[in-house]
Amino acid sequence: MAGIDWLHFPPLHALRAFEATVREGGFSAAARALNVTHAAVAQQVRALEAHLSLSLVHRDGRALAITPEGEVLAAALSDGFGGIQSALDGLREGHEDRPVTITLTPTFATNWLMPRLGRFWAKHPEIAVSLRPDPRVLDLRRERIDFGIRFGEGDWPGVESSYLTSARYVVVGAPKLFGGKSELSREEMLALPWVLEPDWPEQRRWIACCTGLDPETLKITEFATDELALTAARQGFGLHISSAAVVEADLESGALRVAVDTDQDNPGYYIVTPPGPLRHPARTFLRWLKTAI
Repeated sequence: MAGIDWLHFPPLHALRAFEATVREGGFSAAARALNVTHAAVAQQVRALEAHLSLSLVHRDGRALAITPEGEVLAAALSDGFGGIQSALDGLREGHEDRPVTITLTPTFATNWLMPRLGRFWAKHPEIAVSLRPDPRVLDLRRERIDFGIRFGEGDWPGVESSYLTSARYVVVGAPKLFGGKSELSREEMLALPWVLEPDWPEQRRWIACCTGLDPETLKITEFATDELALTAARQGFGLHISSAAVVEADLESGALRVAVDTDQDNPGYYIVTPPGPLRHPARTFLRWLKTAI
């Protein structure tokens, strides 16, 4: 790595102000995050633009838009400051006894990880674990999260990902919906009610491509979260689409049965970690997690 030209380097407080502005989405939010005034953040960003002779942000109506040059610089600053944060966390490891913090979807936390967590504590009772169930993709560094478990294709920017388990879709329903049959025909699935989560277009596309049914013709009741929809499916209120990993225990117990299965590997559940070293307790949890499949 070439030496840093500190004589021509922009002021660090201006770089910090700009990174916070992009991350938080505006001067006011950045000011709150940095505990300074709105005017101070705006002034520092303008000073950075003057130093670089480049426009980094501009007004787009009432919102603050980032220029292409600003996007490049913001990404580099996020990686750089994040690396510093990771190094500092590593240095504090021996002096900071905090739980292993994991972000993951509420449904995966409730139905897959929680039933297994007791086995981890049986082996490592000294390691505390804190779960952050959240359907949003959280910034691991900013939120001081050790790692996440994400649903998708495994190609997220700014993190390292490794495959954990399949999240292949299946159509499931309570046994009473099958009426004593071992499987359901296309016509029977068309006639039955369905319980799904709103704002999940992938589910509708999957119905169309993998079941031959038109989602527009189905009798669908929407529940606010996937966990509520899954609970409704267990009660027999309708057929539901879920990943096989999430309903594994339900299938084993007989609470749910499979109406449609697939052999897809993706989408999957992936372990995502920020670049840089992990704390020792987090490494221990990850080693165990990969044996819990």
